[in-house]
Amino acid sequence: MNSSSHTVHSQPIWKSWFAKHGGKLLLFARQQARCPDDAEDLVQEAFVRIWRLYGHTGEVAPGLVYRAIRRLAIDWARSLDRRKIREQKVFADTPFASSFERELERDERNRALLQAVDGLPPEQKEVLTLKIWADLTFDEIARTLDLSLNTVASRYRYALAKLKDRVPATLKDEPKAPYPHHDS
Repeated sequence: MNSSSHTVHSQPIWKSWFAKHGGKLLLFARQQARCPDDAEDLVQEAFVRIWRLYGHTGEVAPGLVYRAIRRLAIDWARSLDRRKIREQKVFADTPFASSFERELERDERNRALLQAVDGLPPEQKEVLTLKIWADLTFDEIARTLDLSLNTVASRYRYALAKLKDRVPATLKDEPKAPYPHHDS
């Protein structure tokens, strides 16, 4: 009989401690981590470190684990920063850096343009998307959206005008895109 009651109570102390405090620790770790995906790893590493030091006492103050999570998050962030600096230095020293930089600048311009498109009113964004990315004619767009041809054309013009105003100046200074421009 003693052996059965012993198995009920034989759950390791750390499991019951973690069941009691784990959720709160994870919430705190999510706030501390640069990347939410790192939160669980932070909790695990901090918990294991502290439990190895103080677990033999049978009870660990949660504050110790919170402090360990905070310190680990800072250490991980610094480590990431140092890594980025090292990678940027290596990147800058490579002979292909200028072509990579041009590609990164192009990606940045594309992101800025997409952000400007996202800021358009839905009806203008819809027409612009169908015209440019779906490559539909105004007539096809009018039939697709059940609108008049004039409405489609005016929404397209308004969208282009708003984009012209919203596109950052840095994008305007860049070479023109290799798309044919129709002046008619």
